[in-house]
Amino acid sequence: MKAIRPDSQLLRRRARRRGQVAEWLCLWHLRLRGWQIVERRWRCPSGEIDILARRGKVLAVVEVKSRREVEAAAAALAPRQRRRITRAAEAFLSSRPDLAQLDLRFDLMTVGPLRLPRHWRGAWRADN
Repeated sequence: MKAIRPDSQLLRRRARRRGQVAEWLCLWHLRLRGWQIVERRWRCPSGEIDILARRGKVLAVVEVKSRREVEAAAAALAPRQRRRITRAAEAFLSSRPDLAQLDLRFDLMTVGPLRLPRHWRGAWRADN
């Protein structure tokens, strides 16, 4: 008997839903640790930022990755994507000069099944 394979559209919907749930978990994880959420799902022509959060003098640009294994989620952030996020952060700061004096940091949050989000502070630098 032939195995039934879900169509690609269904797989994309599932992945999008899993990503939305992961972002929501990370959002609350940050809030519970004293971060103020500045923006969520901010987009511009050069890229997209999942979460922008502020605590004290730090503005964190947070990329959220969700995979079956946390290690795979951490490895899923390619150099090309880091460059796009960095360009998007520059565009965001040019649109919000009130936040430009803050220390900018690029963080990664990974989410795996049945696990709390893991926060990788300073996962990359803008000059990488």
